[in-house]
Amino acid sequence: MTPSETELMLKGYGLTTAEFFYHLPDYTHVLNSYIWQDYDLAPDHPKLFEFVEFWQKEIDGPLHSVRFSHRKMISAGEWQNQVGEFTLH
Repeated sequence: MTPSETELMLKGYGLTTAEFFYHLPDYTHVLNSYIWQDYDLAPDHPKLFEFVEFWQKEIDGPLHSVRFSHRKMISAGEWQNQVGEFTLH
């Protein structure tokens, strides 16, 4: 069973967004871009590097460059269980 996004975030995963710039196979002087997102672990980024290896083996358009950012959505200090009751007149 695949873990939910919340479970991944609580395990330390963050959202990684990468923009791949690559040459078109038939027009090598033209650059195109592709956006990729997945939950990944920083600083090693195993899923991102797995995708880069897949691209280099399976995709005809050679990579020019990759830009990426990583954002942890929840950190250990931000997640708290709050219990309370408010009474309004």
